[in-house]
Amino acid sequence: MVDKYAVIGNPIAHSKSPFIHAEFARQTRHDMAYGRILGNPDDFAGDVHRFFAAGGQGMNVTLPFKERAWELVDERNPRAERVGAVNTLTLLPDGRLGGDNTDGIGLVRDLSENHGFDFGGKRVLLLGAGGASRGVLPSLLETGLDTLVIANRTAAKALDLAAATAADRVSGCGLEGLSGRRFDLIINATSAGLDGGVPAIHRDCLALGGWTYDMFYGDTPTPFLRWGRERGAAWALDGLGMLVEQAAESFFLWRGVRPSTPPVIAQLRGDQAYSQVLR
Repeated sequence: MVDKYAVIGNPIAHSKSPFIHAEFARQTRHDMAYGRILGNPDDFAGDVHRFFAAGGQGMNVTLPFKERAWELVDERNPRAERVGAVNTLTLLPDGRLGGDNTDGIGLVRDLSENHGFDFGGKRVLLLGAGGASRGVLPSLLETGLDTLVIANRTAAKALDLAAATAADRVSGCGLEGLSGRRFDLIINATSAGLDGGVPAIHRDCLALGGWTYDMFYGDTPTPFLRWGRERGAAWALDGLGMLVEQAAESFFLWRGVRPSTPPVIAQLRGDQAYSQVLR
C-alpha cells in the first residue's frame, strides 16, 4: 500500500507542497502519495483524525492551523513545545499523533547552506511578533548570532516574545525603537507584503553589506524583496528556499532520509532561476 501524506490549510489550492514532496519521493525512490486538504475552520481536529484514520502517515500544517495543531497533538518535540505551533504531524507507532515544527530549520538552512550566510557574530532584526516569528526563534538562537532584536508595530508583543526566550542577546521594541540601529540581516516575518506593504522601518536599519530575507514568496518579487534591493542589500532573498528546506526536514522525520533540496528549488523557480533573490 502507498503511504499517504498531505498538507492541510485554508486556503490550500496554491500550496507547492505536493510538488515538493513528489520530487523528494522520486529522488529517494520512496513510494508515497501527497495531497492537499482544505481544512474546515470549524472542524480542524475532525479533518486531521479522519485523514489518519483512513491510513495517513504524516501531515504538514499551514495557515491558519499551526497553533491548533499544537493543541491537538499527543506528543510534541522540544522545539515545537517552545514555539507553540506545529507544522508537521506524524503518526506514532502507538497510534498517537506527534508534533514538530520545522520552520526555523528551513529558514536557517536556506540562509546558511543554500546562500552561505554566516550567522556568527551577526546582528539580526526579526520583524513581527506573531506565529511566524515564534516558529523560527529557537533555530535562530542556535546559530551563534550576536544579537537578535524583535520589532513589531505593537511594541508590547515584541517585548513579550523577547522575554519569553529568556536569552540575554534577545530584545524587543516597537518599529520606532529601531532608529539609529544597524543590522547585518533583516528578516520579514510579518504579513504586510500580502497587502502590498512593507514594515515601516528606516532605510538605514540595513548595515553596509547586509542581507534581507522575506519569509513569504510569490510569483513576482515581494514588496520587502524590492525594499531590500532598493537599499543595496548584498542579497535580497524570498522564502521559497525556506519552504523547500522545511519540507525536507518533514520528509526526513517521516521517511528517515534527507532529500537534496537545490534541484527542487531550481525547478520551482523555473526560468527565473534566482533572479528574484539577486540584486
